[in-house]
Amino acid sequence: MMPAIPPPPDDRALPPDMVLALDPRVTSWSDGAILIGGSPWRISRLAARTRAVVADLQRRGAAGLHAGHDLAVFRELVDRGFAFPLPGPNRGDSSCSVLVPAKDRAQSLERCLASLHSQDVTVIDDGSVDAATVEAVADRYRAHLIRHPHNRGPAAARNTGLRETTSEFVAFLDSDCVAPTGWPQSMLHHFNDPTLAAVAPRVRPGRPFSTAIERYESAQSALDMGRHRELVKPGARLGFVPTAALVVRRSALGGFDERLRLGEDVDLVWRLHEAGWLVRYDPSVTVTHETRSNPVAWIKRGFDYGTSAATLESRHPGNLTPARLSAWNLTALALLAAGRPTGAGVVIAAETIALARQLHPMPDRTRLAAEVVAKGFVADTAAIGHLLRREWWPIGAASLATVRKSRISRVAALCILAPILWEWTTQRPPIDPARYLALRLISGAAYGTGVIANSTRSRTIAPLTPAVRLPRALTPRRK
Repeated sequence: MMPAIPPPPDDRALPPDMVLALDPRVTSWSDGAILIGGSPWRISRLAARTRAVVADLQRRGAAGLHAGHDLAVFRELVDRGFAFPLPGPNRGDSSCSVLVPAKDRAQSLERCLASLHSQDVTVIDDGSVDAATVEAVADRYRAHLIRHPHNRGPAAARNTGLRETTSEFVAFLDSDCVAPTGWPQSMLHHFNDPTLAAVAPRVRPGRPFSTAIERYESAQSALDMGRHRELVKPGARLGFVPTAALVVRRSALGGFDERLRLGEDVDLVWRLHEAGWLVRYDPSVTVTHETRSNPVAWIKRGFDYGTSAATLESRHPGNLTPARLSAWNLTALALLAAGRPTGAGVVIAAETIALARQLHPMPDRTRLAAEVVAKGFVADTAAIGHLLRREWWPIGAASLATVRKSRISRVAALCILAPILWEWTTQRPPIDPARYLALRLISGAAYGTGVIANSTRSRTIAPLTPAVRLPRALTPRRK
């Protein structure tokens, strides 16, 4: 039976001494009357009170602003991902246990426990073959050890640890991860927000970067959620966070679903969201993890991730839609592929005019509409490339193979390759562009093959089917 998630408290007020800063990616228009950004991304018309607070936040910049007496306004800005809390003091009475699921790999476990500096740590040995060595490592670092006689999976291991501890907060850390000094206490200040259920640090590969895969993973690890703070929710820029490193509020956590061997972390985050809790990502704290440099193991890991898609989609319909595309932009791309650039320009112009009308009576609405439409077109082009590299990779591969013969294939190839080359140019990973491109395509195909295989077994096309947004999706919302 799936563990139930309790609702957040009725009193959602932020503490007055909490300091918050506006997300630097948020922009305002029309003298602050319009705010653009948030999680999910939106265009919001601001009421006068909210407009004044946002102006103060913009003036303060990275230094932030105390919530003070405008608690309702700040609550709204935080809930919509426009603003984030800055590090502050933790409550002195806060207790936090660290739970480390492990299965063999004693050397990795040793590095993990050494980084925790004899905190309140519980190791859950999930059916190790060499149980004695795992026990010796746990004893050496004075960690409490619980053993499963047989392997039951990460969800069951974490639930066992939850049942055996009583602390107010719980930190999950995989045994192949190394925590920075002061973690997880360095993240407990986030829980001054009474509606926050969980917060995740950034998880990046640890050195050395000796093989091509390790160098590639330094820029494109599946566990690395990026360099921007995010409010985590389905449909947002960041839809989930992994439990490789995650700090949670015990009272919010019903537990993991032990029926899931893969995707149990995604399922938990989405159930927390559905129950009304917030989940946050804070990249100012970084945990490192080991990279699988064996090519077969690396490809298999990507395939395995993909095999959870159909199960997760059946539990959370619509959350795993592989692409959400604008009907305007699809029409424009189709016209470009058909060799009709003038027609594509007319469609883009019509989309801009339609959005400008929705933004009435803003004085600079046409310029804003043009910027939003241009960014949306680029984003949808990249989303199509993402789809053709992953869930639809056989079609993408066919497009690359026939790029000299078909205009449609050339447009598809541009969608596939341009975002990857842009990534390499802007990130400058320690790997040459040819191998970066090849590994990016292999990684996407491995994941996509897992999605296709699992969808076929489950007799569903939902994880393979993109959604098309109608023009009304751009209607601004008033705050």
